[in-house]
Amino acid sequence: MKRRRLRGTVVSTKMQKAIVVRVDRHVTHPIYKKAYLVSKKYKVRDAADAAHVGDLVEFEESRPLASGIRWRYIRTIKAAIA
Repeated sequence: MKRRRLRGTVVSTKMQKAIVVRVDRHVTHPIYKKAYLVSKKYKVRDAADAAHVGDLVEFEESRPLASGIRWRYIRTIKAAIA
């Protein structure tokens, strides 16, 4: 079975071996046809602490790794401007 992969921006790296990633998507209102932004935050396992705040990262779903962590870090697509 293929696992879902998402891309998002790192919001927080304050946890040990985990990061918080915000994924934004554009949605069109069904009646008014106005496009607006919807965002959701995911807790992602990053054991190597490779990601930093502001990075664009790719991650995929996995088995439960901790109490609230069900996603695994894959790679950094674009590093944040320091």
